[in-house]
Amino acid sequence: MSLAVLKSRALNGIEAPEVSVEIHLANGLPAFHIVGLAETEVKEARDRVRAAIVNAGFEMPAHRITVNLAPADLPKESGRFDLPIALGILAASGQIPAPPLARYEFAGELSLTGELRPIRGALAMTFAMQRAHTCNAFILPRANADEAALVDGAAVYPAATLLEVCNHFCAADDSARLARHRPAPRPQLVDYPDFAEVKGQWHAKRALEIAAAGSHSIVMVGPPGAGKTMLALRFPGLLPSMTNDEALEAAAVQSLTGTFTAAAWKRRPFRAPHHTSSGVALVGGGSVPRPGEISLAHCGVLFLDELPEFDRRVLEVLREPLESGRVTISRAARQAEFPARFQLIAAMNPCPCGYHGQLSGKCKCSMDTITRYQDRISGPLLDRIDMQIDVGPVPTDTLHTAEDGEPSQVIAARVEAAFQRQLDRQNKSNRHLTSREIDRYCKPERSGQDMLHKAMLQFHWSARAYHRVLRVARTVADLAGSETVLAKHVLEAIQFRRVLRAS
Repeated sequence: MSLAVLKSRALNGIEAPEVSVEIHLANGLPAFHIVGLAETEVKEARDRVRAAIVNAGFEMPAHRITVNLAPADLPKESGRFDLPIALGILAASGQIPAPPLARYEFAGELSLTGELRPIRGALAMTFAMQRAHTCNAFILPRANADEAALVDGAAVYPAATLLEVCNHFCAADDSARLARHRPAPRPQLVDYPDFAEVKGQWHAKRALEIAAAGSHSIVMVGPPGAGKTMLALRFPGLLPSMTNDEALEAAAVQSLTGTFTAAAWKRRPFRAPHHTSSGVALVGGGSVPRPGEISLAHCGVLFLDELPEFDRRVLEVLREPLESGRVTISRAARQAEFPARFQLIAAMNPCPCGYHGQLSGKCKCSMDTITRYQDRISGPLLDRIDMQIDVGPVPTDTLHTAEDGEPSQVIAARVEAAFQRQLDRQNKSNRHLTSREIDRYCKPERSGQDMLHKAMLQFHWSARAYHRVLRVARTVADLAGSETVLAKHVLEAIQFRRVLRAS
């Protein structure tokens, strides 16, 4: 047989479309060509595959070898096609049986010795195979087995070398065949830092509880050392437990960059990029689009410390993803879409020195300096942040004498109950309510409407700010177990938009 066809998968954003790896051996001078819109690292497979086949004890056929990666208009990158190319050459030259190959999909980078090296996106590829209902099994490097096996029902067969894969198809007895990988035990409890370690800051803790219950974004403003970062690091411990679908989506995105580990299963992502990060680092990009920080924070938390220190143009790229929950990276040759349903937690000082508004009198910044500092955050971006809170310094007496605060577990139980009320009522968190749904579920009593109307006129809020206050008020009511949004719920929600300039 001079022709062999195997199945593999490419990566296009979070998707993993199927790729047919076609190998043809023809008479003529020995040559090795790879076609099908292959990137440089794919074309370099010629040298890796040739050495791996020889070092595994097989013969490299002295023919004109043509490898076609179909469809031809889908870009192919990375070394994941090494394994199917090598197996296709061996099948086309009659060194291994070809028929059994049709029941499998293959991915893996080969070393010159024939060892299989881990690849990016193994979970995303397995997830796509399972959704396609192809009934295929997946053979891939052993290092990727645990993450691929997280997809329920997926038949994953890990291998360490090319020779092991070949023995799987050539062996006369089952002892030499690859064994189906069993998923490693998944962590039952996720360990987050505890809110009990934070003394004082009752107002900030209350705000973060509301933010967690309704998936609201929040910015904390306060002097250095007030505990903003400490609070943010403990925030993921308040969030509702991840569903299996959320855990798979988040893990699949992290798998694209090779950063996912099975030990992080159902652990909310927490990303904290440095303020020198570029716009591409934040939203993703590159000639071959890769996910950025906002996608790696999918179903988790994106923490931006020292918010005004970020380049203003970098912060502006957050505006659309905050609304849509996804980001589309467009390049001349290709386009990729990544999910980005993250919860934004930001922290900042009120002025360049950090002590504006404090009784200590340390601040020497002029009002023009303070205004310019806060203006580094644009009005349109600030308008999209649901809550603003003041995090003041903790008194020395509180540090010495105060008892430990409420444990995260206790707060998380209230958050979970409030979130469940939202799911029962509208099947989504309050943050994602549409305008029509806000009119239906968030309409406050008459006195609350009047109070919000006065705040709109006094602070010159936009229609977006109006809707965000109502969403937060709805969450406050859910935490209180109230079916109706009362005036006191609206009043508390209004207080969370008055720290910085009106937005």
